[in-house]
Amino acid sequence: MQPVRMPCYCGSIRQASRVVTQFYDQALKPSGVKITQYGILRLLAAYPGLPTGEIASALVADSTTLTRTLKIIQENGWIGCEPGEDRRERRWSLTAEGKERLREATPLWKQAQKQFAERMRGLDLGVLADTVLAMTSQQAG
Repeated sequence: MQPVRMPCYCGSIRQASRVVTQFYDQALKPSGVKITQYGILRLLAAYPGLPTGEIASALVADSTTLTRTLKIIQENGWIGCEPGEDRRERRWSLTAEGKERLREATPLWKQAQKQFAERMRGLDLGVLADTVLAMTSQQAG
């Protein structure tokens, strides 16, 4: 059966999210990095030492899911954590292996971006990105 148009905005967005995630996961497969992991690696490359809560806020991520993903990335040796000011707080940074993995995955991600834009020809992806940011910012605020 072909995908159907959902009468629910949430259902439609979830459909699109699954398809886009599968597309990027497939593109990144040679690097061994999933798109959810790639986003975290990029964020930590730009902002080393972020606490878990700030990563969750920046990515608009559920804390349980994020904690599970961080654990997997840490077990892979791509990130490490140090205690923060509060003993319960953890601050995350890329390891040397994580920096290398990000370096390997980035050309694949760039190619996926290009292919995605080509597939979505006719859509203004800048407007789409701005709309998603407005939606997530409004929900977070």
